[in-house]
Amino acid sequence: MFVIKNLSVKIADKLVLDNLCLSINAGALDVLMGPNGSGKSSLAATIMGNPDYQVVAGTINFAGQDITQMLPHERAKLGLFLAFQNPIAIQGLQVFSFLKTIYEAYTGKNVLALEFESLLNKNLEIVGLNKSFMYRDVNDGFSGGERKRFEILQLILLKPKLAIIDEIDSGLDIDALKIIAQVLAFMQQDNPDLTIILITHYNRILSHLKTNLVHVLQAGKLIKSGGLALISQIEANGYEELL
Repeated sequence: MFVIKNLSVKIADKLVLDNLCLSINAGALDVLMGPNGSGKSSLAATIMGNPDYQVVAGTINFAGQDITQMLPHERAKLGLFLAFQNPIAIQGLQVFSFLKTIYEAYTGKNVLALEFESLLNKNLEIVGLNKSFMYRDVNDGFSGGERKRFEILQLILLKPKLAIIDEIDSGLDIDALKIIAQVLAFMQQDNPDLTIILITHYNRILSHLKTNLVHVLQAGKLIKSGGLALISQIEANGYEELL
């Protein structure tokens, strides 16, 4: 359901993805790994249509449709979602207003404030955040763990078809990591067609999830794909052995 063919991408005249090919089946949870600067976050940004990333060759196909030239909001409406590694703070924009706006834009439904508050309260509990959280400003003064839980809260609300999760496990304690892994596992059980690309450096979150394939990037290229044994190989010997 998701196919990248011969994708090359530049940012500020620097080639960050080089003739990359990748295909992921519907309902899969595939892991994307690689050393720092290998192109993992660049790939995530390109998939979502960040205008700073210029596609110079290749195509991105989602659910049978070429999305290479689509704008970010058009991709989101099709069912693509990105949980950011470092989400920005927006002072003056309340969490409740932000979430209600994106929920209505994505679903095409207009919901009453009380109805949405009830929905939000239920999902806040799922990710381990209290009700007062909805009255704070978006990511303003949030701890690292709160920012990551907030990204997953958006994922729960929007129920996308393809979710790219960029290093959601970095900076999380064991309890928060387990909650987020359980939410991702539950969402795939609830919607077997939900496809997840999980970007990570660590094996610990994968012990809570059913993984299909591991893909390794190096210098903007896909150099290896394989099963979970590939992660153990990387942990034992590093990425150099794969080159």
